[in-house]
Amino acid sequence: MRTIDPAKRAAKRLQILAAAARCFARKGFGQTRTADICAEAGMSSGNLFYYFGSKQDIFAAVVEQDGADTEALFADLAAAEPWDALTRFLDLAIDLAADADYARLTLEISAQAHRDEGIAALVSTNDRLVRSGLADLVGRAAEAGRIDPALDPTTTATWLAALVDGLFNRVAVDSEFAPMRERETLKVLVARLLRHQPG
Repeated sequence: MRTIDPAKRAAKRLQILAAAARCFARKGFGQTRTADICAEAGMSSGNLFYYFGSKQDIFAAVVEQDGADTEALFADLAAAEPWDALTRFLDLAIDLAADADYARLTLEISAQAHRDEGIAALVSTNDRLVRSGLADLVGRAAEAGRIDPALDPTTTATWLAALVDGLFNRVAVDSEFAPMRERETLKVLVARLLRHQPG
């Protein structure tokens, strides 16, 4: 029996997911065929179906991978000074919104969540990860005196998540909106909203 190298299998799986994400971003879930994903990944359909049972499974795995990336991000940010970590999060949000494929994929995932209960559940899980990670940063920043201690971390995290959601929607509806140009304005606005003003 042929043994399978777990590291190679994981790498191939990620290759498929990256290719699928590009296809879903550019064509949408409905218009993407497994043949498109195979072509983008440079593999045969037989090889693709060795890793995933269907296009739906691939889409779900793309959403799950986004959640895993979110967990890894906040695990990394947990070691940083909290205000710096919040700033890094905003920088990443800008970078991702400026990535046309990622921005389109985000909206496609949201649209598919309205049609598919399984995807909706995964999206909800990912959203909780984001808000929980932000709430932790907000709480630690308040304890460090970097932001207004009267702000409730959970509520503030929800509003920060809503701000990021709005960033992606703005990219979708306004062709003249350039996220990279708005980086510093976003950080100034968030700083003014959150920072403690004595007296």
